[in-house]
Amino acid sequence: MNDAPSAWEMEIQSGERFGFGQNWTAFLRMLDEDRITSAEGSLRDMLGRGSLEGLSFLDAGSGSGLLSLAARRFGATVHSFDYDPHSVACTAELKRRYFPDDARWTVEQGSVLDQAFLARLGTFDIVYSWGVLHHTGAMWQALENVGPLVAIGGQLFIAIYNDQGWASDLWKAVKRTYVSAPAFVKPAITLLSFARLWGPTMLRDICLGHPLRSWRTYADQPRARGMHPWRDVVDWVGGYPFEVARPNEVVDFYRHRGLEVQRTSTCGRGLGCNEFVFLRTKKIA
Repeated sequence: MNDAPSAWEMEIQSGERFGFGQNWTAFLRMLDEDRITSAEGSLRDMLGRGSLEGLSFLDAGSGSGLLSLAARRFGATVHSFDYDPHSVACTAELKRRYFPDDARWTVEQGSVLDQAFLARLGTFDIVYSWGVLHHTGAMWQALENVGPLVAIGGQLFIAIYNDQGWASDLWKAVKRTYVSAPAFVKPAITLLSFARLWGPTMLRDICLGHPLRSWRTYADQPRARGMHPWRDVVDWVGGYPFEVARPNEVVDFYRHRGLEVQRTSTCGRGLGCNEFVFLRTKKIA
C-alpha cells in the first residue's frame, strides 16, 4: 500500500492550494431543488439551448457537481472530473442521490493540466469549466488544453476571473496569505474579506428598507448558479492559485484556435468572473 501523499495533498500542506472540495462538501448540506433549478437556468441561458438531450457534456473541474447534475437533468451524457478528491466525492455524491447506477454520468479524478488524461477523453458537444481554469496555477495552458476537447459544432462554456489591475494583485496577496496561514488565522481573514465584499451591499439594503434581501436572493441571480453566498465568500477568499484575464484576451486566444465567441457576460471593471460561450467552427492542427 502506497502511503505517499498525492500531488494535491502536498500542495495543500505547503500552502500552495486551497481545498475547494472541503468547501463544496459544506455546500452540499444546503443544496435543494431551488438551487438546482437556478443552476439549470444558468446553463440554459448561456448555452441558448432548451435541452441537452442527445449531447455529450464534459464538466472540467466539477467542484460540487451541481452543474454536472443540471446537465444530466437536461438530458446530456455527462463526464465529470476534478483535481481535488473531495470535489470528486461531492460530484459522486450528487450522482448517487439523483442518478444512482446511471451509465450516462461518469465521475473521476483528473487534472486539466494532464494532457495524457485529457487525450483519452475524446471530444464533447459541450465542454464546461466555470471558474476553474484560473485556479490551476497555469491558466493559459489550461485554456489551451480544453480547446481540443470541443467537437466541431460544439460549445465551450468557461468563466475566467476579470483582470482588475492592482485590485486583482491585492486579492491575490490576500488569497496567498489565506492558504498559507495557520488554521486559527483563517477565520479572521475570511470575516475581514466578508466585510469588504458584502458590507456595502448589506448597508444599501438596510437603507432601502430591505435588510438582507440581496443575501436571501443570492442564489436566484444568474451568475450565482444556485450557489450559497457564504460558501462563495469562502471560495473567493481561499481561491488560490489565482490568475486573471481581460475579456478581449480570452476571445482573441480562442479565435486563433478555431473557436468563435457566441455569447459573453462580463462584469466591466468589477470583481468576479467573465463568462464566455465559444463555438468550435474548425479544427486547428
